[in-house]
Amino acid sequence: MPVKDDYLIPEWHAPANVRAFVSTKANSPTGPVMNGPRDAAFLSQRKEWLSFWGDQLVRQWGWSAQPCWATQVHGADVIPADSAYGTDADAIWTGQVNVPCAVMTADCLPVIFCNREGTKVAAAHAGWRGLAGDVLENTVAAMNEPADSLMAWMGPAISQASFEVGPEVRQAFIDHDPIAAEAFVSGEGDRWFADIYLLARQRLNAVGVTDVSGGDQYCTFKDSELCHSYRRDGQASGRMLTAIWLS
Repeated sequence: MPVKDDYLIPEWHAPANVRAFVSTKANSPTGPVMNGPRDAAFLSQRKEWLSFWGDQLVRQWGWSAQPCWATQVHGADVIPADSAYGTDADAIWTGQVNVPCAVMTADCLPVIFCNREGTKVAAAHAGWRGLAGDVLENTVAAMNEPADSLMAWMGPAISQASFEVGPEVRQAFIDHDPIAAEAFVSGEGDRWFADIYLLARQRLNAVGVTDVSGGDQYCTFKDSELCHSYRRDGQASGRMLTAIWLS
């Protein structure tokens, strides 16, 4: 994956007018502004910081507006990119030019989408709860395009070797589809190591999205110089921004 001006640029065969990047520690927010309680003081500080960062991104990338900065809740709701600031959602889509779809991650999996005509794009925040709750399937449905006309790219997330989970996580996926067992390796006691990339690929393939690239080149937990990781750094962790738009 090439790095340009401290941004990771996806390598996939999207149409030329589809633009995307993933921010790194060099140009992503850090500190308590991203991780405080959802009280009035914190939310005000967060909005001020994101507005400042958004203005920089608008100038740098030529967007016509800031991201809507959805409030990610590890759910499966999908909203249009021109939704109100802070709307609870974990995926965003648009067919508008120069309007970004953007999600923030720090171990969870960012997944971006486009159609082959280059007229619609989307971005999803997919931690294990979102994956189990159908956030990727809902994103595909929201784009309202034939699944075989869509392509997806998976950005940096935590690798299987670093993603230890409990038996309830594994069971949640196997209850949905027994093939998910292939994505888990047993650890000590009742613990398991989950391959979030494979889980996402299985979910996408199951709804007909087979053109899936990216994934597993970086580990957010291990690549400490490049990536933010909540599991590694806790409340001190910042967030990486994955954005996609139509130019």
